Amino acid sequence: MKQPQQQDHEGYQAALQAAIAGGQLGGVPIGSALADTNGVIASGHNRRVQNSDPTAHAEIEALRAAGRRASYTETTLYTTLAPCALCSGAIVQFKIPRVVIGEAENFAGELQWLTERGVEVLILDDPQARDLMKKFIAEQPTLWNEDISEPGD
Repeated sequence: MKQPQQQDHEGYQAALQAAIAGGQLGGVPIGSALADTNGVIASGHNRRVQNSDPTAHAEIEALRAAGRRASYTETTLYTTLAPCALCSGAIVQFKIPRVVIGEAENFAGELQWLTERGVEVLILDDPQARDLMKKFIAEQPTLWNEDISEPGD
């Protein structure tokens, strides 16, 4: 099993803090950060609710905050929750070689699809990220279903 690298703590903490901030602002508490060997480039949190934008997922927001880059091949994307199809597509499109995920229990995402395309995937199984999402899903099931494009009850 792959192990976290030394620089992963900083990148993941940036993603986790973004998730907490997003939740405090009334949105879905998912955070993401993009980093390279020099450290965190940018972070972002899910802003679907705040921006009324269905594409404003945390990973996409981190990429937007990072701005244009000639290459992403030396980067790692950190995210508190397993990436969905939209975000996984962006990871593959920009050839981000490595993704570090806080948890994949509340949402399994597209991890197999990513690994099949050569992306290194590391799941930290972070209880703080897991509990943050579990609480949100229990308190806001309609908003969560909207976020993952699932029909409500």
